[in-house]
Amino acid sequence: MPIGVVSDSEFEKELENLKVVPSTPSSVQIVEKPSKGRNEGDVNVPDSLRQIIGEDAVINGRQSALGLAGMFGISSSSVSAYANGSTSTKSYDSPKPSIANHISRSRERSIKRASKVLSASLGSITQEKLDYTDAKDLSAIAKDMSVIIKNLEPEKVIESQQNNQQFVIYAPQFRKEESFDVIDVSSSDS
Repeated sequence: MPIGVVSDSEFEKELENLKVVPSTPSSVQIVEKPSKGRNEGDVNVPDSLRQIIGEDAVINGRQSALGLAGMFGISSSSVSAYANGSTSTKSYDSPKPSIANHISRSRERSIKRASKVLSASLGSITQEKLDYTDAKDLSAIAKDMSVIIKNLEPEKVIESQQNNQQFVIYAPQFRKEESFDVIDVSSSDS
């Protein structure tokens, strides 16, 4: 019997030839193959993966996130969008709250950890250690932690305090007396 689609009668005939008796014929189901492309309600990349890639881009850098995304066949433009909290480059200006919140919480945790290490390393610099060479190593650690904190903190928008007052100065043109029309008026004394 060739492999392929067969009718029920041909299937039953082959079963008899093999001397295999199915337990119940009703247990056989026909399952339709899903159509190609995106199904209804299907998303290509789950939000959890978007969150992880976005977090990796912010914490470990773009190259690390590109490597992670490459394992799943995700494009570099999508990595940029995920790092911004968006689901795609089309929605780049309107981040999805679940992704953006996850990234900001991860950023805050990393800042908190780096701050603890920074504080501990600064606390370890004593007058005795300043007299020796170990302080150089401790200051390098403190500097590294401050750089980490600076890189992880979101950019602060500096709003300039401008008073948007406008002054309009009107300066009329001076005209010479000769430019006016002269009307002679005679007075009558009668």
